[in-house]
Amino acid sequence: MHPVDGRLNSPALRPPLKAHLQAAVQWYLTLNDADVSAEQQLAWRNWLAADPEHSNAWARIEKLQQQLRGLPGDVALPVLTAAGVQRRHGLKLLMLLATGATLFGGYRISPYNADFATRTGERRQVTLPDGSSLHLNTDTRVDIAYSAEQRLILLRRGEVLITTATEHPPARPLSVETPHGRVLALGTRFDVRLHSGFSSVEVQRHTVEVRPHDTPQRVQRVDEGQALTFGAAQLGNVRPLTVEGSAWTQGLLVAIDWRLGDFVEELARYRPGYLGCADAVAGLRISGAFRLDDSDGILANLQVSLPVQVRRFSRYWVRIEA
Repeated sequence: MHPVDGRLNSPALRPPLKAHLQAAVQWYLTLNDADVSAEQQLAWRNWLAADPEHSNAWARIEKLQQQLRGLPGDVALPVLTAAGVQRRHGLKLLMLLATGATLFGGYRISPYNADFATRTGERRQVTLPDGSSLHLNTDTRVDIAYSAEQRLILLRRGEVLITTATEHPPARPLSVETPHGRVLALGTRFDVRLHSGFSSVEVQRHTVEVRPHDTPQRVQRVDEGQALTFGAAQLGNVRPLTVEGSAWTQGLLVAIDWRLGDFVEELARYRPGYLGCADAVAGLRISGAFRLDDSDGILANLQVSLPVQVRRFSRYWVRIEA
């Protein structure tokens, strides 16, 4: 084995974890070399069997490879040949193992698994076994827990639009659960979003019932054309549905007399990296319909329509200033 790079001695990792992960990365590079020998493969097996912590470190690499599968080549972990490439990808691999989550090429790598998920800026539509449809918004994670008694959708992160399918006979209720409560569908099409500290639901068709987690005896009915925010212990007031809420399903960000700060915060959900807004311009007002798949075009439009400038420190660090 050849050392990957002296810089692998990062303070982010502490012994003995650092040593085990370092060795696992070195073995990963060795085994992916086109000239790996039978003796090296045998030595790797012996190393793997010598200590349970070796197996644990190797398992972390295998899990990371599964999470990276399907990403572009400059983000994922390809087969390595050249020594320089080995060093670079060895550093990348060790950094991912050390942090558990990071950004490479604009892709957020999460240590958490989910039945269905989207990356930042991605939107995805899936059909469940019962025929119900899920439309996942940007940076969303969803788990499905169907049983003989119920159909449960667990929203771990992000936002999802659900169009429920009716079972015949209608034996199993369909619910969406967030950390703050449960939304029971009563034959409907509705949107559930997980915010920081609370959740929200918007009903496009028919009706839902919302129960906060800490006070499940409280039930709030939300009818077609209505919306509601709720926390784990309280319910907000039912309010009329706005056109902006579901525009993302059409690939649009719609703002009607929004504060620029709120607009930039919402746009940042769909753009990898950092997108911020200076306090000096956050109070400016903005209205319009903007295509989510062209965030650079949206930023260019801001400079034309408002007294602001877009400062780009890198592709993934952008700030709106006066």
